[in-house]
Order: sequence, then structure tokens, then C-alpha cells
Amino acid sequence: MKKDKPILSEERKKYLKKIKIRKVEILITQIAIVIIFITLWEVLANAGKIDSFITSQPSRILQTFLNLSSNDLLEHLKITCIETLVGFSLGSILGFIIAIILWWSPFISKVSEPFLVILNSLPKVALGPVIIIWVGAGMPAIIVMALAISLIVTILDILNGFINTDKEKIKMAKTFNANKFQILTKIIIPSNIPTFFNTLKVNIGLSLVGVISGEFLISKGGLGYLIVYGGQVFQLDLVMTSVIILAIVAAVMYESIVLLEKKFVK
Repeated sequence: MKKDKPILSEERKKYLKKIKIRKVEILITQIAIVIIFITLWEVLANAGKIDSFITSQPSRILQTFLNLSSNDLLEHLKITCIETLVGFSLGSILGFIIAIILWWSPFISKVSEPFLVILNSLPKVALGPVIIIWVGAGMPAIIVMALAISLIVTILDILNGFINTDKEKIKMAKTFNANKFQILTKIIIPSNIPTFFNTLKVNIGLSLVGVISGEFLISKGGLGYLIVYGGQVFQLDLVMTSVIILAIVAAVMYESIVLLEKKFVK
């Protein structure tokens, strides 16, 4: 049998309609800002008000993109995406597991706390040469770089969520003789699903930063490599094109997590 749809009041319908209209208005405004910015950029470059050699211009970026598309853009894009997704996956899984261990053992948590703080504040790019020596040049070093940047943040965010879970719920569970594993699986983890997804949203950006930093140092392929190469040969069109593609990739990855969150929560 089909479930009857809930009957909405006129006030509720008006409210939902207002929300939809506001979302459309926001989207139109965002698109308008992008179009105005690109138009001004092109006009000012053509008029000589800004130096197109330094800042490039939309028409030249489009032409560069078309040239890259007919050559090896997909290969560079694939390299960056694979490295980012592997680093992101490892950072998220390891961060979640380590956060559980630290929550489970307050002793280990207290011992490791200063080390986590120091590692979190340490500029990870400075470890680049060390990482290259340890794991070798190439994709493994880039993935480790992405892991180094995202892992500590993941641990700290998820652990903070675990620690700040509603104490009254935990106390009530203990009065019913719930053991620590039951508290973890029935209260701690379910209560921190929003925290986990928020951490994923941050983590995907940090992983991409780590991958690009690694590609700056050692890669012979990827969007980071294109940016460095373009700067070395003074092809600012290539640099700007790669940066814009990188921004689109970051947005797509972020929105993928948002869609996954909506589906999972629903």
C-alpha cells in the first residue's frame, strides 16, 4: 500500500516555497558574480588595463584548456585525482581508527596529546625531502604527503567529537550495564555522524593540498606539475588554466561528499 502524503498547511507551503525561491536567488546571484567577473577580466585585458601576460585572460585560458584537452589533460587530471582519493581514503580510515583508540584509552590519549599538537602545527611541506628519501620519488611520496597533512586533523576533529558526546546518554547507558564497546557503537559513533562528514569535507581539501604540494616537489604529471611547469617556462595561461581546473576538481569532490552525506543521513 502506498503511504498517504502528509497534508501541508498553507503556511507550511508558503514557507517551503519561500525557501526554494531563496535558493534560486542565491544560485542566480552566484552565477551572475562569476559571469561579471569573467567579463570584466576579459574586457580589462583587451583594453590593456591589466597585463594579460601576468594575469592571463579568459579567452586565452579557454584556448589553453582546449589545447590541453586534445593532448594529455585527462592523464594529468587522472594522476591528481587518484593520488587525492587514495590519500583521502587512507587519512579518513586511519584517522577514524586512531581516534577510536585514543577515545578508548584515556592514558594513550593523554600521552599522545602533545605529540599530536606538535605534528598538527608542523609545516608538512618541510617534511617533503624526508618523505622522498623514506618512500622514494613518485606517487607513493605524494600520497604520504597528502596523508601527513590530513591525518592529524582527522584524528583531532573526530576525537574531539567523541569526547564531547552527550555525557548524560553515556551515563544512562552505563546504568543499564552497557559495556564500552556498546557505548561506542550505540552512542558515540551514531552521535558523531555529522562530525565525521564535516571532517571528510575538510579532509578532501587538505588531501588535495597535500597532493599538489607533493607534485610541486617531485611529480612528472598531475595538475601540480602543470602549474610548476607553466611557471618555469613563463606560460601563465597554463598556470591559470591548471588552477581553475584544480578549483573545479576541489568543488566536485566537496559536493560529492555533501551528496553522500544527504543520502546517508536520509
